[in-house]
Amino acid sequence: MAGKRKSKVAKPQLADLAKPSKWRLQHGCFSDPIREADPETGTPVQHRRAVDTLGLMLANGNITPQMHEAGCIFRTLFRSAAIDSMSTSQLIRLPASAADRLSNRQLDARRRVLAAMDALGGHDSPAGSCAWFVVGLEMSVREWAARRGWSGKPVPQPIAGGILIAALGILAMHFGLMPREQAA
Repeated sequence: MAGKRKSKVAKPQLADLAKPSKWRLQHGCFSDPIREADPETGTPVQHRRAVDTLGLMLANGNITPQMHEAGCIFRTLFRSAAIDSMSTSQLIRLPASAADRLSNRQLDARRRVLAAMDALGGHDSPAGSCAWFVVGLEMSVREWAARRGWSGKPVPQPIAGGILIAALGILAMHFGLMPREQAA
């Protein structure tokens, strides 16, 4: 009595974990791999870093190092101010407290972000809107230009790039990275 033969099951292809996935590659550029020693174990590791908008603009020569630094400062303040994050509840609650309070660091960061936004002309100005969404919330320039734009109207992408460059120049002067004589 002859039995049925079992068909061979194809083994799934394992993804190469040393490289970014196809999905991740379609969502942005990566820098060349950098080989370093792991600080904890000392074994050699290979890092790939996702390239952000400011890093790309600096690499292309569209902005100066001072403008890049100003964008990084604004992004750091934005994150420290916890404007973009979802609020969470405290795991340890004090019985007398009614609401979660902001730390002094968050309050200081919020004041500094507000001062920078005032220097840019406010939230409704082109530079302020671009800095808020592209630098602070890390939205792409293309996405900001198409979805948000200025006052809710779409902006052509080359003009949006120019608005971002102007905003970074103003931020560089605001944070004291570029003297006024050099800007003029």
